[in-house]
Amino acid sequence: MKKLIIAGVVLSLCGCAMTDTKETAPDVNQVPEKVYLSGMSNELATDALLVSLINKNYMAKKVASNRIGVQLGGHQFVLQPSLNPQGVDRILASRYYAVHPKLANSQELMVLIGSLNHKLNFAKFTLRDNGKVIQVQGAATFVGTLELEELRRFLIWTDDALKQVAKSLPNSAEELIKPMPVMP
Repeated sequence: MKKLIIAGVVLSLCGCAMTDTKETAPDVNQVPEKVYLSGMSNELATDALLVSLINKNYMAKKVASNRIGVQLGGHQFVLQPSLNPQGVDRILASRYYAVHPKLANSQELMVLIGSLNHKLNFAKFTLRDNGKVIQVQGAATFVGTLELEELRRFLIWTDDALKQVAKSLPNSAEELIKPMPVMP
């Protein structure tokens, strides 16, 4: 009987020692992984997203009332919340490229943009500023709550897709089309 009591005490102590207290005691210094945007205006959502990105150590800056510039790796994106109270919310993610004056507004550039939009579905390619700027815009969708990890993965996926597009262009294209910084 003594052996059973001792075995029970030992098993109880082992069970207590194996209990993980990390799950029961939240870290008060932990930065939230989610941004709750439900019911906000686009401008308020922009502010909430900016604070969350900065708290997660992203280089981010507000570049307009409803737009954030964010650095990811060697590239910058402009993020723009587009909230819809009756449906799916989106974060529009854009990259901008300056076009060399000799290519700006040319027939070749218009054919290239049309071809990219016809062949690809990860983003929309648009000419801006009289053909002097190319905007590449994709959208990450969510409902009310945006997970920062999902946003990060979406931006990486978009960046990888743009790298593949660049590889398909002639070598001389990198001299004629260059990424534009959106924040200092």
